[in-house]
Amino acid sequence: MTYTKKSKAASQYGRVAAESEVAYASPHRLVQMLMEGALDKVATAKGMVERKDYSGKSHQITWAMSIVDGLRCSLDQEAGGEIAANLNDLYSYINRRLIDANIANDTAILDEVIGLLLEIKSAWDAMPEDIRNPAGQRAVLTEPMIG
Repeated sequence: MTYTKKSKAASQYGRVAAESEVAYASPHRLVQMLMEGALDKVATAKGMVERKDYSGKSHQITWAMSIVDGLRCSLDQEAGGEIAANLNDLYSYINRRLIDANIANDTAILDEVIGLLLEIKSAWDAMPEDIRNPAGQRAVLTEPMIG
């Protein structure tokens, strides 16, 4: 089997595994997966800037922005109150910084975005189970939009 065939097979396996996980994931896990995806896209974009692959960088940043925008649009402003409003502002800021990084090919801005996403994700990961799925209460997020 050639490298190309192995790479294609591994890619298809990864896609099927991700689709399977999405199908059975809780809303909390879906948000974690979206965060992981955004972090992956920003890190990949950073590597592409370093390799001067500006077309690939733009694609990865656009994909990351789509994921972040999906997270932002999924916020339930009414139920989430101040937390949802703060996350909305932070997601908007992250997307503005991604635009800045895309225009300037600036890895320092991408590092800033990675730091912000990691901070949000670490808080999400540390959330106790009773807060992740409170009985009889609406969640802060509506169903996550996958972009």
